[in-house]
Amino acid sequence: MYRKTYVKISNKNLTNNIKEIVSIYNNYKYYFGVVKGNAYGHGDYIVNDLIKGGINYLAVSSIEEAISVRKYNKDIPILCLEPLDLSYIKDIQDNNITITIENIYCVKELIKIKLKKQLKVHIKLDTGMNRLGFTSKEELNDSINLLKENKNIFLEGIYTHLATSGINDIYYDKQISKFKELTENLNLKEIPIVHIGRSMTLVNHRKLDFTNGIRLGICMYGFNNSIPTPTGLRKFKRDRLLKKLNISETILTNNLNLKTAFTLYTEVMSIRKVKKGSFVGYGANYIAKEDIIVATLPIGYFDGINKYMKYVSINNKKYEIIGDICMDMTLIKIDNTIKLHDKVEIFGNNISIKEVSKRLNTNAYHILTGITTRVPRVYDDNIEIKY
Repeated sequence: MYRKTYVKISNKNLTNNIKEIVSIYNNYKYYFGVVKGNAYGHGDYIVNDLIKGGINYLAVSSIEEAISVRKYNKDIPILCLEPLDLSYIKDIQDNNITITIENIYCVKELIKIKLKKQLKVHIKLDTGMNRLGFTSKEELNDSINLLKENKNIFLEGIYTHLATSGINDIYYDKQISKFKELTENLNLKEIPIVHIGRSMTLVNHRKLDFTNGIRLGICMYGFNNSIPTPTGLRKFKRDRLLKKLNISETILTNNLNLKTAFTLYTEVMSIRKVKKGSFVGYGANYIAKEDIIVATLPIGYFDGINKYMKYVSINNKKYEIIGDICMDMTLIKIDNTIKLHDKVEIFGNNISIKEVSKRLNTNAYHILTGITTRVPRVYDDNIEIKY
């Protein structure tokens, strides 16, 4: 590591998170670990820690991501959640990738290919998100019949993606109804894996009796979506909304004990005293209102941070980000207790990811995946991964 800017990943927390989820929500057979986006920024190195916790299927978004995962595990099945270019069928099969089929055109193209060995496929249904998937019952039925005629194609799964958690809206119920409508002529028991839920629906809804798989994304990384039960006027308004929209039962709070595994660190690279009235940083946008001490950190917007994060933490105390963040450097206002090479936490243990996401008006997904691969990931076992 040539500069002291890195992400520290707790493998132990990730494994324990999975164990916790599987122990409480133990009525599924297949637990998909969604590791797209470089495992939500944690790095593909962690896939075996997820497997150790109880994940028995992985999910990615592309062939490139599947190949990256295969560097760390050759055997676990991997589902690609996006349709793939079938001209790369050799790479797909060489890396044992399960593909998603989302329309009848894809089926017709697939059955033209002379497959050298069996290919596993999962069918995706569009139940209202209008992004990917079958929308026609007739085309779905025709496609399944075509797939069954080819001995080298194994229809292993069927699934959809839910747009909302369905806590205060009717869209969850609508999508479940659409799924049932599209599959009413199918015997779902003949399809080995039926997976609909994701992290946000796992904790907010009872298991659907016709499903046996669940896709785990953000909850694996330490976020449980537990919401305080409303009281008083808020409870009255919510109860009225549920009744008006006829929303099915939802569960707001849960007992999951999850821990985030991702902490972003840098160090104090330089310290200088700045006189009252002097400017700091690009554009002369920050003017010192008094004599101050400024520290420069070797981390910038190319690494995935911005000034609206507002604070960093040094020695368990918050310090303000000042001026515009540079591509590779950030300036903070410090006091005389701070020394050169002091460790600086951008977020993680002392400044939570949830706190940062609220300041940026975004969510944990964007924060975690926004830290670029220029920043090395360092793991509990002192393995350092550069990309």
